[in-house]
Amino acid sequence: MEWRLFANLAETAGEKRVTVSADAGDTFGDALEQLLEAHPELESEVLDEDGELHEHIRVLRNDQNPFVAGEGFETVLEEGDELAMFPPVSGG
Repeated sequence: MEWRLFANLAETAGEKRVTVSADAGDTFGDALEQLLEAHPELESEVLDEDGELHEHIRVLRNDQNPFVAGEGFETVLEEGDELAMFPPVSGG
């Protein structure tokens, strides 16, 4: 499974794409945990002191937020899923 990281998250990790060992049947939380194990420097940018996603961080599984269109961290992954993480977006 592969995570796509954007903006300062990609800069912090030093790469825009991170492959993790999560497979179909694993959960979104498993994939996130593996991402943070591979890049612990992301943890403070992504998780709050309670281990929950910061409100300003956006995550997607196949272009849908797993916390809205799924079971959050317990969302079961399927073969071919695309995972993405975004920081706050602003523009003018």
